[in-house]
Formats: sequence, structure tokens, C-alpha cells
Amino acid sequence: MIKTLPVLILTVALAACGPPAPADTVESLVANPERLKELRKQCKADRAKLGDALCNAVGEATRKRFIGGGTPYTPESAPKN
Repeated sequence: MIKTLPVLILTVALAACGPPAPADTVESLVANPERLKELRKQCKADRAKLGDALCNAVGEATRKRFIGGGTPYTPESAPKN
């Protein structure tokens, strides 16, 4: 009984814990503009509440949506006649 009590307590404690909420990644925010817009407003209003990591991801996702894939413009070296 004494040996099984810690195992039982550990099992109950782990069963009570739910799965963590999925974190918003830059890619998921780029794919979901409504969520991105909502989080941008929240970061603007209270950055400390959401945290720097999430607000930085929101900024990066906004940059990716605005600029795109980041392929630089490379004009031709000489104009064609």
C-alpha cells in the first residue's frame, strides 16, 4: 500500500492536467488573418499581458503577410533592345 500511494497520487495529478493550449506560431498566424488582427489589437492594448514572445510572433507574421516571401526584387542588369 505504501509503495502504490505515490504512484496513485502521481497518476491522479497527471490525469487532472489537461493538454496545453496550442501556441500561435508565425505560420499559423499568417494563415489565419482574423486571429492575427485580433492579436495585433490585444498586443497594442496590453503587451505585458500577452507576453513578448507572442507579440513578437504577431509582428513577424504581420511582416510576412505585408512583405510576402521576402524574395528581393532583382532587376535585369542591362535593358533589352
